[in-house]
Amino acid sequence: MRIYKVGLPFIGMSSLMLLTSPLANAAEMPIMDHSGMDMSDMDHSSMDMSDMDHSSMDMSDMDHSSMDMSGMDHSSMNMSGMDHSSMNMSGMQGGEPPADARSPDYSNGVPYGQYGKPMMMGSMPLWGMSVDDLGYQFDDDQINFEATGWYGTDSNRIRLRTEGSAQTKDDKEIDSLSSLAYWKPLSIFWNGEAGVAYDTENDKSAVMAGIVGTAPYFIETDARAYLYTDGQLRLDLGAEYEWRLDQHWVVIPEVGLTAFSKDDHDNDITKGFNEMETEVRLTYETFSRQLAPYIGVSYETALGKARGQRRQHNGSVDSSSLTTGVKFWF
Repeated sequence: MRIYKVGLPFIGMSSLMLLTSPLANAAEMPIMDHSGMDMSDMDHSSMDMSDMDHSSMDMSDMDHSSMDMSGMDHSSMNMSGMDHSSMNMSGMQGGEPPADARSPDYSNGVPYGQYGKPMMMGSMPLWGMSVDDLGYQFDDDQINFEATGWYGTDSNRIRLRTEGSAQTKDDKEIDSLSSLAYWKPLSIFWNGEAGVAYDTENDKSAVMAGIVGTAPYFIETDARAYLYTDGQLRLDLGAEYEWRLDQHWVVIPEVGLTAFSKDDHDNDITKGFNEMETEVRLTYETFSRQLAPYIGVSYETALGKARGQRRQHNGSVDSSSLTTGVKFWF
């Protein structure tokens, strides 16, 4: 029997280990440049990257400037598992506004001119005047007046008010009570007043405080207190209602009461309620409603101890008169 020997080329141990090693199947990949790759036709719609961890990837040296990804469809890509907590986006907002940004006051750098910056209507100081009564009483032969002027805003005003009567016969005496007060809203329907006043009938000055507003059922109400220099306290109460018949004709009933804190025989004043005045007017408001002539009837009576005191001085206890006049505002 013959023995045949098969000769193999000499292979070193290191070469044999390399051939049998699992690393022999891994290809060595040098640094690749993907800048010229066109991936516009690649479809990534079915790729699921929810389990991929990109936290340790360093892409600072990669150049993507020439990559065209306009044709890539990312609509079905699921990136819910991606962690963006370490992304720094602090430079995406804040800083100085651009040069063409709108100015906060809408002026865009254009000056307001001689009239200055515009103001809201509620904060713009205005003025007004209203004459609630300028009429003639036939039986008493006198002219009654009540007027108010003001200057300020909807929340703060200065008011000048005067009311009284002027005789048209004999000595033509004028009796008036005038006040200069600060006016401010207290609530939706009520306003407060505080200031100083002067009464020509007794030639005394006083400190005044009052509240004016609209009571339920749209009754215009006012209450004013006057503290005179001699300690006398006067209280005036008034109420007025406008009963509108149509767009122009209005019936206005009103009533007023006057009370004092102590007797003053020199001026025919007794403690308590002294006088009540009532009047009913039929008013016709013109088209602008700023001018309204009227005709009416007035009635005045003394109250309490003032009735006896007026009789002692031959004064009138009760009186009524036909009145006519006009009311206006501007």
